Amino acid sequence: MRRAVALLVAAFLGACGAAAPPDAQQTDLSLQTCGLDAGAIGQFVNVPAGQYRKGAYAVYPEEAPEMILHIAGFEMLAHEVTNAEFARFTEATGYLTTAERSAAAGGPGAGSAVFRMPAERAAPTDTWQLVPGATWRAPEGPGTDISARANHPVVHVSLADAEAYAAWAGARLPTEEEWEYAAAIGLPDPADPRTGAYDASGKPVANTWQGIFPVADQASDGVAGRAPAGCFAPNAIGLYDMIGNVWEWTATPYQTGEHTIKGGSYLCADNFCRRYRPAARQPQETDFSSSHIGFRIVRDVGPASSSAPE
Repeated sequence: MRRAVALLVAAFLGACGAAAPPDAQQTDLSLQTCGLDAGAIGQFVNVPAGQYRKGAYAVYPEEAPEMILHIAGFEMLAHEVTNAEFARFTEATGYLTTAERSAAAGGPGAGSAVFRMPAERAAPTDTWQLVPGATWRAPEGPGTDISARANHPVVHVSLADAEAYAAWAGARLPTEEEWEYAAAIGLPDPADPRTGAYDASGKPVANTWQGIFPVADQASDGVAGRAPAGCFAPNAIGLYDMIGNVWEWTATPYQTGEHTIKGGSYLCADNFCRRYRPAARQPQETDFSSSHIGFRIVRDVGPASSSAPE
């Protein structure tokens, strides 16, 4: 979170995006009719024990080497943790996120990273901005809120924030291998890792970027920006949004000061960030947060309830 604004775009170029007025809301606000019903929020899916080929069909060097791994069974939250779920956590504990503490402290490094969609920019290069006051409660910065986005994935959360929520919920973050295994066995066509994002005809089946990134998003998937959890069909084992929508923290270190994030986001496009595949992996600073990184949780198999805490 201490990086200078000049380095912000470069950091995210590796990960995949008229400055917006303070009260601007992302275009995803129009998507209030899609997503999971209230009864489906907080449900876990059983991921059976098995084996998979880690790093299969690698595209980028960091996805190698390829190897066969055996994974014990576990339960995974069917969707990304939502704003409403995270709000219950903060109300119960008084927890303040890394971005909230940064905003309170002020200074040149205060804030969280916000991606500006093409229509929200003063100039074509105004893609990523470090916005003071951008938090999970105000995703685009001061003057914005989540009042109409209860079931959108929570964003602007650091690794510590995700771990704190998981512990409160009696769960944990998935390892990189668990996450990749769950995504891989859920592919419509296991021999084609792209099928988590596009069907055989090329139709989008996940929230990614269609068009030339970052110039124009054709939104042929029906979404511009983040989408509520579950707007797209689940994968073969019942997990929603494993591919696209928001990147997801894992418990696996990448290198010193960084952890691995998985799944790609709504900013992944064919011309720039083809990380909408199970094998794709990306490093992220552990104390960094942004408008396109969230998380989901897992539980070890055992006697437990079938939903997250109320």
